[in-house]
Amino acid sequence: MARYLTLRVLQAIGVLWAAFTVSFIVLFLLPSDPVSLAAEGGGAGTPVDKAAIAELQARYGLDKPVLEQYWTALSHAVRGDLGVSISTGQTVTGAIAAAIPSTLALAATALALAVGGGGLLAFLGVYTRARRLRTLLLSLPPLGVAVPTFWVGLILLQCFSFGLPVFPAFGDRTPAAVVLPAITLAIPTGAVIAQVLANSLASTWREPFVEVAATKGASRWYIHTRHVFRLATVPALTIAGVLVGELLAGSVVVETVFARAGVGRLTQTSVLSQDIPVVQGVVVLTSLVYVVVTLAVDIVYPFIDPRIVEGRRGRSESATTTTEATTEEAHV
Repeated sequence: MARYLTLRVLQAIGVLWAAFTVSFIVLFLLPSDPVSLAAEGGGAGTPVDKAAIAELQARYGLDKPVLEQYWTALSHAVRGDLGVSISTGQTVTGAIAAAIPSTLALAATALALAVGGGGLLAFLGVYTRARRLRTLLLSLPPLGVAVPTFWVGLILLQCFSFGLPVFPAFGDRTPAAVVLPAITLAIPTGAVIAQVLANSLASTWREPFVEVAATKGASRWYIHTRHVFRLATVPALTIAGVLVGELLAGSVVVETVFARAGVGRLTQTSVLSQDIPVVQGVVVLTSLVYVVVTLAVDIVYPFIDPRIVEGRRGRSESATTTTEATTEEAHV
């Protein structure tokens, strides 16, 4: 178990480093630097003071060699310093810290709705023996995946904000304001979870141990809840961990539609103003959230199915035995 967790932590660190490096290459190794881009986009026909641009480039370290910029940015990022916003002068960590509570509330609510709704849909769709009900329930996830997120948000606004004034249409000042954005964000995520879980449940029902349990007199409900559902959740947990990053990416569209202040709106404004340090900070934040959630899922795996760790240990021992045998043959 300790070796399993150590390997996962090292992989998580590698993913964070790769995300930072790729974002640095994409955002900073451009034909121009963000200071020049911002100055040139500041106004049509406005003369640009080259001395002022050079001073700003020196202030942000953009006049240094690329490798030195990368090492400086990486060493600062390890200490939690992601730089300073070129547009506002605010620290990137401060800007993200101010925007993240609203996005976390939205993403957490959407994830809870997606896991609960998608899991229940798959659970009932596979469990029921009524063919029409089963077909209806299992046909909903593909529809949820196919429907565009912004279209769902507009429909919910029209029905439950403008038609029936049940929930507020814009803003994030009240708890009720998170309901419609969370549902909008949860529908495609829950649909994917439902598809994966339904397929896993159906395949688990075909395993030999199900017939053994039924032969011993176990009821369909007992088998479905105590045996099949537990083993079938491993692929669903995997996809749920991956979809957390999708929730943060989808928050850009949802927060724009519902005029919510958050990381999504911060990303949008930073991209429009070409504020590259903030954009890179958001990329690193998204990668960090993805890594933490994936690591948490990896830690839960052995408790759901101990064969995951045992299988890795067995393969490792088998490889060690094979290597030792090959070494002995070579000596002979």
